[in-house]
Amino acid sequence: MIIKNREELISSNLRARAVELIEAGISRVLPANLMRSTVKYSAAKKRLTVSGVRYNLAKGRVFVIGGGKASGLMAEELERTIGPGTITAGTVNSKTGGHNTEKVTIIEAGHPVPDEAGVRGVRAMLAMKARYSIGKDDLVICLISGGGSSLLPCPVTGVTLEDKQSITQLLLRCGADIKEINTVRKHLSLIKGGGLAAFCEPARVVSLVISDVVGDGLDAIASGPTAADPTTFADALKVLKKYGLTEKAPQNAVGFINRGCEGAEAETPKNLSNCDNYLIGNNRMALEAIAEKARDLGLKPCIVTSEMTGDTAGLARSIAADMIKGKYRGFDVVLLGGETTPTLPKNAGKGGRNQHYAAVSMPAMQGFACPWVVASVGSDGSDYLPDADGAMVDNRSLDAAKAAGLDVEDYIERFDSNTLFTKMGRSLVITGPTGTNVSDIVLYLQG
Repeated sequence: MIIKNREELISSNLRARAVELIEAGISRVLPANLMRSTVKYSAAKKRLTVSGVRYNLAKGRVFVIGGGKASGLMAEELERTIGPGTITAGTVNSKTGGHNTEKVTIIEAGHPVPDEAGVRGVRAMLAMKARYSIGKDDLVICLISGGGSSLLPCPVTGVTLEDKQSITQLLLRCGADIKEINTVRKHLSLIKGGGLAAFCEPARVVSLVISDVVGDGLDAIASGPTAADPTTFADALKVLKKYGLTEKAPQNAVGFINRGCEGAEAETPKNLSNCDNYLIGNNRMALEAIAEKARDLGLKPCIVTSEMTGDTAGLARSIAADMIKGKYRGFDVVLLGGETTPTLPKNAGKGGRNQHYAAVSMPAMQGFACPWVVASVGSDGSDYLPDADGAMVDNRSLDAAKAAGLDVEDYIERFDSNTLFTKMGRSLVITGPTGTNVSDIVLYLQG
């Protein structure tokens, strides 16, 4: 059972069905399920198969590295699949420690702001090359998932972890999207933007990637530690200028980026011949699993997009208007996935983009004639706040809030959706950490 407070949420048959659909989507993209469907191993032949591509392990050794919210569970399933005896050594940074691994050390590191534990983990990964004399016959398996940008900190010389923490916080607060944030972070890192794969040369790197990025760009997921980087120092500087951060950001970091623009610092790798990247999980897979479950229940689903972006409130109002106008007439389930960007007011209250999306949907959907449910949830279990994954509302929610004396529009304006839903009850979706991360899921269900 993925949703822990399902009994609280299922106050109607429509809500119960919505819970069932959401759980089907998240279950499909759990790390163990994705790894099992992608990675096969023949001990007799000493052969690893990834998405149908074979790798001969008879000559060399296997090492495991990586980072992300799902990477610890990915490592656990990898060990189970190929056997701990096949792995010489490994270190992975994840959001939570304590995974059941023998050969791969799981380091619990900071997210969304990088910390010293993350730095220690990365240093341990890099130290393996010299310690074990990793060479061309060896295979390095890199496990990458969403959150890896924060969980794999390795600042360039002259830039401190505190500098990176500060610039990350500034970018988050000003509404920069994940690609913009990663463009800056990878140009302040020794391993992002393809640096990790380049460091592992001449060994072959097989990178297994779970995407939390709209469009699934390998260079953007976890800031692309094993993917050639198309962005430049000039792009990073452009992001800082866009949000007026060239004076506010730590000057060590700004100075390094400026020197890169002048050609005084090495650019990130633009091609990598020693690395094979495999995208094993993404938002589309979660939406398709929900659609399949809907069809099993006799419903007609429609996947609008797995690449939703833009202002959170604006998109919620736009889709509500489309629903009311009958754009999706004939469908019982309407699905969207991706990651919106909320615009925060000064002195914002408590909430996250999924809770905000659901709050905005309450008044926006009032013109829809049929009974309805709207649920907006994160696949990772945390909607900015660790104790809420998102929220679920229906055609009765607005009246219930008003009856309780709650001014919904005021809470929306102050971006205080968590407080609103806590007072309302039967609204917050609570899962705890799911172990995966493929961005957000928005579900519209009509009765």
